[in-house]
Amino acid sequence: MNIYVGNLPYSVRDDDLQNMFAPHGEVSSARVIMDRESGRSKGFGFVEMPNSDEAQAAIDALNDSDAEGRSLRVNEARPREDRPRRSF
Repeated sequence: MNIYVGNLPYSVRDDDLQNMFAPHGEVSSARVIMDRESGRSKGFGFVEMPNSDEAQAAIDALNDSDAEGRSLRVNEARPREDRPRRSF
């Protein structure tokens, strides 16, 4: 299951995100989305967990939990919508 994690503190990195979810089950990937220009976190990321039951347990445990004073938003990620490519 692909999980969206929003309202992340800007200090959180991929390893930190993985460590948040690891107690709830196997994590196949954890990625914080970074701004290309500034190199800073955009404040959200995605975690992939192969077991749906473990993923749901992680969502239930971590949604609205506190991370450095910020209330996390954790839910199943929606499929990515195709957007037209921007031309410069």
